[in-house]
Amino acid sequence: ADGSLVPPLDFIPFAEECGLISAIGARVLLRACHDAAAWMRRGLRLRVAVNLSPMQFRAPDLLERVCEALDRSGLPPGLLELEITEGALMEDDARTRATLAALRGLGIGIALDDFGTGYSSLSYLKRLPLGRLKVDRSFVAGLPDDADNLAIVRAILALARHLGFRITAEGVETAAQAALLAGLEADSLQGYLFSRPVAAAQIEALAARSWTIGARDRAD
Repeated sequence: ADGSLVPPLDFIPFAEECGLISAIGARVLLRACHDAAAWMRRGLRLRVAVNLSPMQFRAPDLLERVCEALDRSGLPPGLLELEITEGALMEDDARTRATLAALRGLGIGIALDDFGTGYSSLSYLKRLPLGRLKVDRSFVAGLPDDADNLAIVRAILALARHLGFRITAEGVETAAQAALLAGLEADSLQGYLFSRPVAAAQIEALAARSWTIGARDRAD
């Protein structure tokens, strides 16, 4: 009511309870695809990741909505990654596997978000066509000094590499954490160390700044 931003952890459960999550999710997906397609046309090829709630993932029209967003935006499927949580995989049935297989068959990336905080069985990792594991921020917190979290992160990265998954570490806030995770061969890092959330209009300037810093570091 006061015009301030509402965190996803607050509004998503409410949207699911009210039956609004499908409409909101479809709009977010379409907007993300349109923005990524616009960046691509201006020479900036960025893969955009869109979170799906468990209710969205289990919706019978999910594949139709994803295809519609890609068709209307003109975004190549390879530049879209859908993030699902372990909770969405609780019903590990034929429909779940068919949905994931169909999305992967289109060339869309599938990432398992907040890995390590939900589903207690790891057997689904070898059955489901996933492409990326995202190490939950709760395990990155306290690194490099937290010995328990370090052991968990090492184990997750070793498991992911053995199974052929790409790995993203979430919640990276310090240079020491980034250096440690890079040394452990995480494929990508995500967190406030690199940027706070920004509006779509600021992405191109942020990407240009990141590339400039990276080029300078390589030259050094």
